[in-house]
Amino acid sequence: MKTKLLTTALGTVLFAGAFAPASAETPMRCSHQLPPTHTVATVIDRWAEEVETLSNGEIDVQIFGADSLVGAKENIVATAKGDIECAFSVQFQWGKTLPIMTVTTAPYAFSDLNIWRNWDGSEAADFLEEKLRSKGVENVVWLFQTNSSVFTSKGKFLTTPADFDGMKVRGLTPAFDAGLAALGAAPTALPGSEVYQALATGVIDGAMTGTDAAVSRKYYEVQDHFVVSPVISVFFHGYVNPKFYEGLSDEAKAALSEAGEKAAVWAVEAAEEALAGAPAELEAKGVQVHIASDEENAAMEAVMRPAFDEAFKSDDPDSQTLLGLIDQLRSGS
Repeated sequence: MKTKLLTTALGTVLFAGAFAPASAETPMRCSHQLPPTHTVATVIDRWAEEVETLSNGEIDVQIFGADSLVGAKENIVATAKGDIECAFSVQFQWGKTLPIMTVTTAPYAFSDLNIWRNWDGSEAADFLEEKLRSKGVENVVWLFQTNSSVFTSKGKFLTTPADFDGMKVRGLTPAFDAGLAALGAAPTALPGSEVYQALATGVIDGAMTGTDAAVSRKYYEVQDHFVVSPVISVFFHGYVNPKFYEGLSDEAKAALSEAGEKAAVWAVEAAEEALAGAPAELEAKGVQVHIASDEENAAMEAVMRPAFDEAFKSDDPDSQTLLGLIDQLRSGS
């Protein structure tokens, strides 16, 4: 996040070196897929500044958004291998590597915002952080994005199961895609950064994304009907390479922890603000927006949820443990 001035005069370099701190500045390159105006991207930038401040400059956080360093599909492997130090991913990207990370894609099951207000530092978060360590990354921050989604399409609203019949739509994870298939749709899993082009070229007919993301990713340029519905909850999380993490001082590790706690709160606050204004922002772009009724949501859930549960193997002991821990977060803040 800093711009560095390089000094070429030898005397100046030697003078500065005599008073340099014992711990040199450590670059931490962080990759993510989001455009700069995305709600979560702005929180990531704020988090980066906080990490630098709290670490007294030991960590030099370098943010590379919009797939400019590593592609969304490669972030996890690149960080685990140590090719980069840090990355942010949405939970969908763990679909096959760590399916339990996608539990909140259970259709219509996790719309309660108290879950996300209470998430950071919870037993549920600790449970998933241990699972992430087993896959070679050290989690440092949880960033809630939205509990409000939109089904987007062209020429008609997608309000009932029958409306999806024969539609080519953006998929997310194998279990969620089973729910889409139960509606009669043909899902294709795509990272968010590729959906706009797929919609523009007709590779897919419709998509599902966060209500706020539909604005920041300009879906309104290639779709004209948007149905707002609490289909899933979406979160990003930031993680670092374990060897990189172990090489940090205790002060720097504490800085990552404190900055992560603050950013988790900022993310929920930013999400609430974005969610409040997103439907009106879409309408202002000239597209048609429909807020799904309770009856419409129930009809969708009745078709999607059984298919999701079957594909997700909801009788898995770890999944049941996590679901129980998440239920503890639903009350109070």
